[in-house]
Order: sequence, then structure tokens, then C-alpha cells
Amino acid sequence: MASILDEYEDSQNTRQSAQQHGRLSSANIGLTHSGFVNVRLEEEKPIFNKQRIDFTPPEKINHLSVCSNQLCMSLGKDTLLRIDLAKPDQPNQIELGRKDESKVHRLFLDPTGSHLLISLTTSECLYLNRNTQKVRSLSRWRGHLIESVGWNKLLGNETNTGPILVGTSLGIIFEAEISAAEGSLFNTNPDQYFRQVHSLEEDGKPAPVCCLEVERGLENKYFIIATTRKRLFQFVGKVAEGSEQQGFSSIFSQNQDLLPSFQEFPANMGYSEITFYTSKLRTSPKAFAWMMGNGVLYGQLDYVRPDSLLSDVQVWEYTPDIDLSANRPISIVLTQFHFLLLLRDRVKAICTLNGQVVYEDVFPDKFGALKKMIKDPVGGLVWIYTERAVFRYHVQRESRDVWQMYMSMNKFDLAKEYCRDRPECMDMVLAKEAEHCFKNKRYLESAKCYALTQNYFEEIALKFIEAKQEDALKEFLLKKLNNLKQSERTQITLLVTWLAELYLNRLGQLESDGNIIIFQETRDDFRQFLSNSKHKECLFNNRSTIYDLLASHGNVDDMVYFSVVMQDYERVISHYCQHDDYSAALEVLSKHCDQKLFYKFSPVLMQHIPKNVVDAWIQMGKRLDPKKLIPALMNYSQMGSTQQINETIRYMEFCVYELTVTEEAIHNYLLSLYAKYKPDRLLWYLEQAGTHASEIHYDLKYALRLCAEHGYLKACVLVYRIMELYEEAVDLALQVDVDSAKSCADLPEDDEELRKKLWLKIARHVVQEEKDVKKAMNCLSSCNLLKIEDILPFFPDFVTIDHFKEAICSSLEEYNQHIEELKQEMEEATESAKRIREDIQEMRNKYGVVDSQEKCAACDFPLLNRPFYLFLCGHMFHYDCLFQEVTPHLTAYKQSRLEELQKKLAATAQSSKSRHRAATKDEGDTSSLGKGNAGTSREQIKSDIDDIIASECVYCGELMIKSIDKPFIDPQKFEEEKSSWL
Repeated sequence: MASILDEYEDSQNTRQSAQQHGRLSSANIGLTHSGFVNVRLEEEKPIFNKQRIDFTPPEKINHLSVCSNQLCMSLGKDTLLRIDLAKPDQPNQIELGRKDESKVHRLFLDPTGSHLLISLTTSECLYLNRNTQKVRSLSRWRGHLIESVGWNKLLGNETNTGPILVGTSLGIIFEAEISAAEGSLFNTNPDQYFRQVHSLEEDGKPAPVCCLEVERGLENKYFIIATTRKRLFQFVGKVAEGSEQQGFSSIFSQNQDLLPSFQEFPANMGYSEITFYTSKLRTSPKAFAWMMGNGVLYGQLDYVRPDSLLSDVQVWEYTPDIDLSANRPISIVLTQFHFLLLLRDRVKAICTLNGQVVYEDVFPDKFGALKKMIKDPVGGLVWIYTERAVFRYHVQRESRDVWQMYMSMNKFDLAKEYCRDRPECMDMVLAKEAEHCFKNKRYLESAKCYALTQNYFEEIALKFIEAKQEDALKEFLLKKLNNLKQSERTQITLLVTWLAELYLNRLGQLESDGNIIIFQETRDDFRQFLSNSKHKECLFNNRSTIYDLLASHGNVDDMVYFSVVMQDYERVISHYCQHDDYSAALEVLSKHCDQKLFYKFSPVLMQHIPKNVVDAWIQMGKRLDPKKLIPALMNYSQMGSTQQINETIRYMEFCVYELTVTEEAIHNYLLSLYAKYKPDRLLWYLEQAGTHASEIHYDLKYALRLCAEHGYLKACVLVYRIMELYEEAVDLALQVDVDSAKSCADLPEDDEELRKKLWLKIARHVVQEEKDVKKAMNCLSSCNLLKIEDILPFFPDFVTIDHFKEAICSSLEEYNQHIEELKQEMEEATESAKRIREDIQEMRNKYGVVDSQEKCAACDFPLLNRPFYLFLCGHMFHYDCLFQEVTPHLTAYKQSRLEELQKKLAATAQSSKSRHRAATKDEGDTSSLGKGNAGTSREQIKSDIDDIIASECVYCGELMIKSIDKPFIDPQKFEEEKSSWL
């Protein structure tokens, strides 16, 4: 058998597909009312797409089962065929090896596709594992015709089924477990145990267990569904945590005292079948469909309900063409929104939402009667087989048209859920929902839905206007506005303006009606609309229009609010100022801290609330430029308001003393305020401002003129002193106070002549103006530059000498004392010169003895080989060695001087040699004269060199002390010395 499931052929799908698309042809292409163009460029594939498997069985197909891509079929009498759908070209054929007349009654394949149970008509049961080729008999199961199996989805695996339930033809439910592992020596059977747990009856008689299903809910709660021919039983119970391995017997025992919950229908067609729909792999089923005599019972499964698992139950009654006597349904399969019903020659698909037959597929007679329909719970494919053919259905985009059904049922939320990715369908649903709400006078909900559609804007707006539903119209416009893009500026402008007008009309109506609560709520909504960030750009660009609307309705409060939202604080402040609400204007200014507005409105505010304005200025601190506030301050301070003047001075002091402003205009203005209104603080300000021109920030000339105009002489003296005009300061101070003049006279410390001149001015004033000889004498004691003879000319001739007796005597005593001091200094100088001459004479006669073995302290060579120096400390150096030792420690000036002397010494030596050669030719007198002059110069140069290098011992003198902090190796030669050691 070659290439199974490789190729497929259509089985008369063309007719059914054409019929299905013919029903939707009117919607295939067109222009909807919403403006969406719904063009289907390709013919949509049908939801149920049938394909015939390219497979010809060697014998008749008796039974077929599919799960987890594992397909098992019974062929003929004794053949079993297994196919892994992932490898369809590698089928596995097994012979059952039965010699009796037994036939295969049913095949049961577990959810993993690993365990296959084969029920025989002789009340026997065989077991086959996917990983083995050996069919094994289940001895404990013998004597029972197996009709159904309830698999354990939680504990089942490839080697063990876990506890399962088995239903027989006599209504008995057994619990069993099968293991594929090899048994022990005493137990070679795969069935671990087989025990009865319950029995089902109909009309007092045993009834075959047609179907079994085991599901687990929350908190270890288990639900067991069992069906007979016309009854559906439910067993609900909890299993202790960790005891799932012990099986389900405890669930049945919990229901022994009470009759199990069941539903019964009167009709009986000899069998029934139940199917389940699971949305995702390894999850619990969500819905069920039970095919029985009266029709199909279908609904949802609710695992939360304590008593019953079934909810939203409905019955679909069989159509007239389904005759229980001649054309009974054979099988049923449940999908998400449909159940497929298998009849003898066709398949019907019925929508579970409306019970309508949406698809019908007739099979040709050449394949024989349809036998069974199975759904792979894992793969999702639906399989149908006859004795000679196998078909399968692909279910594609089943929810494609579900939205239409929900829409027709007015279940709009569900309809929108299933057309989220199809905007043209979503628009139709929203339009239908909006129309439905409008007809039912739910205008607000209708407006919200209409705003999401693409219906014509004018049509909807007129609809609400004709119905006189302004609130709904407003809601529609708001929703429409929120759905617009930022690029649609024209539409946004239109809607924003219209909404503003609607809000204002509503507010005016509510205000006239006196409905305060609703009025406040509407106003809050309106203000929220005005402050919406999404519309900020539009509102800002059209703010003049909004202002006109607000003004036309006389809505001043909202106009102020809108101005604040637009940050048009100038308009807000102007409004408050026009209404004399200066505190509110200042509050807006202080809140938003706009410097330009402060400069503009401060003059008006300063006139009415100066203290609050100054407080606001102080709070702004350095963010305000005080120079730009001076015009406002000067304008209103000149009007004479005491409070304004005081507040102006307070702000100027804040700028000068706390903000440390250095602007000359600020200091000059504060100075003028002090001069005019607070003269007691003027002198204090000048004193603390500084005593040098570089320290002060006001204009000295302006300050001098201001103080002079108001007659503040002390302040003028202080300004003169700062300007270093000491003569003018003394002249003016003499008009005020002699002591002040004295302090001014002592200021030019570096100019004694000027100081003496100033003190003479003071003395002249004291003598001539005050005629107080005693004060004049005090001037002599205050200044050491003045003598009695300097002030005598100022006294009149009639003054007797008695007035100056003490001063003259004191002066004479000072002269005598000074003469004595000079004499003493002369004697000390004479004595010092005498001692120096004695020391020099002693040094000339002093000598030292040098042994012939003495060595140079620097080079350690014999000393007498070359010219040398002997120091009193005992150190002896060669001339050249001492020169090398001393030179590095000399200053740059002495080094250059020493180099210059050496050059001169070398020049004199050269000239002496030339003169010596010339002496043999010239006259002796001339030669002797030249030698004498050269010798004198040469000795002087040597003496100068000695003064530099031999003034002290290099090891014991000051040079050694100064060289303590110098490194032993010159830093510039350190690397060279370092490398020489490596």
C-alpha cells in the first residue's frame, strides 16, 4: 500500500462551494453605506473543505479511530492497520490472530494515541500499544461487551492509562487501569485491575453505556458524564489531593445516597452519541452536543456550578428529512460554532448560534453508505469513512461569518468580538447597534456607536438634531473628535467650535433653570474639554473665536479659565485689573511667574496694593530685573503715598542687601530715597557701602550733589574722603566738627607734605576761627609733623609767650634729646670703625701652615700641585676644584658675573704675553709702564673672583646651608645618571 495520505482529490466540492458562495454573492463586492469598499479579490474558501484520502483499502473498513495524528482502522475480519499521519507512507499492518467468528465491535484510542482498545462482538477486549506489535487480551474484561471508554486525560501517558472508566452494553460502569510495561512473573496481563463502580438503567432495566467523559474542574473537583440511549447522567465529586491514582470509585460512592443527576428524553433510536469542543490543547472542553432520539442537545460546560456541568442548554430538533426509522443520524461532531451531523448519505452542518443548517454535503453512492464520523481532539480534523473510502474535513475560519449571526441576534458585543480584524464588518455591526439603540431611544449609547462608524457625518448629526437630543449630539461630536487624527485640522476645528457652542448653550439653559448641580457638572465637563491636551493646538489657533463665543454668552468665569488654560495670562490679569480685583491679578502673576507680565502690570498693582506687590517681587528674587521695575516705583512714589514709599525702600534694600545687586541705578535710587525720606539711614548706607571707590556701586558725583542739595555735610565729607579729595573733605569737616577734620587729615599716609598741609589748615582754623590756643596745642600733640614754629605765625601779635611756654619748652627738650641721641650714635660709629681697622690689621698678619702631605678636600689629590685656598675652618681646596664646587650654588647673576670676570682675566693674560714679546723691541720705560697698569687690573680681577668664590668655605658656609633642600643629582641629568648605573 503506497503513498497513503500524500495526495488528495476533491469529492464533488464544486457544487456545494458554488451554492455557499452564491448565498453571499450580494456582499462580495460593493460600496457600503459607511464608505468602506468591500472587494473580495479571491473567492473565499469554504469553512468545511472535504478531501478524499487517496487510499484504496484491501478489505472493507469496519471501524476507524483517530487521535493525536494516530489513525487505526479495522479491515475485514482479522486485520488492523495503524498509520502515523506524520509518516503516512509507513503504515503498520497487524493480524489479530482470531480463528473464531468474532468481529471487531468498536475501537477506542486514548488522547495520547498510544493505547488502543479493541472491543470484540464475542464480549472480549484486546489491547495494543503504539510501541509494540503484539495484541494482548485483557482477561479481566472478558464477558463484557465494551460500548464506551472514559479516558484519564490528566494521568494518562504512553505507557500507562491511569484510572479509566469503561461502559458495557448492560449499563455497568467499570474502573480499570492498563499498563504497557511487561508484567511480573505472576502477572503478565496488561490490565492492572477491573472493578465495577456503578450501573445505569432506563425504565427500570439496564441500558448500554453509550458514552463516557471524565473532566476535572477546580479544587480537585471531577465531573463524569455518562449517556445511555435517552438519558444523560452527571456525577460530581471531589477527590482528595494526591489521591487521583486511586481512581474514581469515591466519586460514585458520594452519589450512592442520592440519585445521580440526569436528563431524559422520551424518544429512543437505539443509541446516542455525545461530543465535546475544546478550544485549546490540554484544556477542559467548553461545549457539548448530544445526539439522541429527540434531536441534538447542545450547550456550554460550566465547571463553577456546584451541581451541574451543563449550562445554556438548547435542543435542536431534527429536520423533516431526518427520519428515525429510515434515515437516522449516525454520528455527531462539535466544532466552535457548528455541529456536524452524519446521515446515511450526507453531512449537515448546523450553526449552534441560530440552529440553521449552513452547509450540506451529499456523498455519491459509489463510495457506499457512510459508517462513522470521528474528530481528532488534538489535530482538529474531522474524519468520515465508508467501507471503501476515507474522507476528512478541514475546518477553516469558522468564525468568519459568526459576526453576522450575532448581529442579527442583537448580540453586538459578541459580534464585535468576532470581527475585530475586519474593519468593514466592524463598521456594519456598529452601525446596526447604533440604529438599534436609536430606535429604543437610548440616544447616548447610539451616539457613541455612531461616532465609531464611517457613516456620513451630516446624516447622523441631522438625525440627532431632528430628535432634539443635544446631549446625544454632543456625545457624538466628542467621540468623533477623539477619533480624528491630528492631521485632520479642518474637521477638528469644526468640531471643537461646534462643541463649545453646544456647551455654552447648555450652560446658559441650566443657569436660567436654576439647576445648580447639573450646571456645575456641565461646567466641569466644559472646562475639562477646554483643557484637553489633544485639542490644545486647535484651541490655541482658534482662541479668538472661542473668546468671541464666551463673550457673546457673557460667560466671564469660563473665559478667565480658558485664558489660563491657553496661558494667556495677560488677558486674565487685565480682566482682574479692569474689575479692580488686584489681589486676584497678583495671584495669577505670582502663580505663573512671567517676568514680562510683572514689568507690565506692576505699575497698576503698585498703586493699589504696594505691600503685596513687593512681597511678590521678593518671592521672585533674582528672576526679576530690578532696573525694569524702577519706572513703576518712581512713578508712584512721587505721588506721596507713604506706604508706597516705604514698600519701595523695602524692595530696594532687599535688592541691595540680600540679592547683592551691583547695578549703579539701583544704588543711586536707594540713595535718593534715603536722602528724601530717611536721612537717618543715609550716612549708615554710605559708611557700609565701602571706603574705596572700587568697592562702592553708586555714583560718587551724584551722591555728592544729592547730599549737598539736602545739606547733609557729614555725608558730603564721607563722599569727599572716598573720592580722595582730602583738602575739600577737611575744609567741609571744619564746618562740622574738628575731630572729623582730624580723621580726614590723617588719611593720606604716604604723602607727608599733604598731611602737614591739612593739619596746618586745622591749626589755622582752630587758632583763627575758634581762637583756642589750647586746641592748637593739642593739634601739635596729634600730628608729629607739626612744630611750634609752624603754627606760631597763625597767632595774633598780642598773644603772650606764656600761652606757648609749655609747648616751647617741650620742643626744646625734644631738640636736646635728639642732639644727645645723635652724639651717642657718632660715638658708637667711631668705636665700631676702630675695631674694624684692628681686625683688618690682625687678619693681614694671620697665616696658616700647610703640610706637604695635605690633600684637596674636593678631589683628594695633593694640595701643593696647583694654586689653592686655605680657609680658617681648616678646609683646603684647589683653585679649580673650589671653582667647580661653588659655581652650581651661585645665583644666576653671580654666575654671569663670574663668567665675565674670567673672560677679562683671560684677556689681561693674553695682553701681558703680547707686551712681554714687545718689550724686547721697544723701550724699557714704556714696557714697564704698561706692565704696571696691566698688573694692577689683573690683581683687581682676581680679587673680585676671590670675593665671589672664596668669600667663605663651601662646606662650612652659608652656601652649604642653602643647598640642603637641593637634590644631589640634577633632575635634568637624573635619567642620564640612572642609565649609567644600569
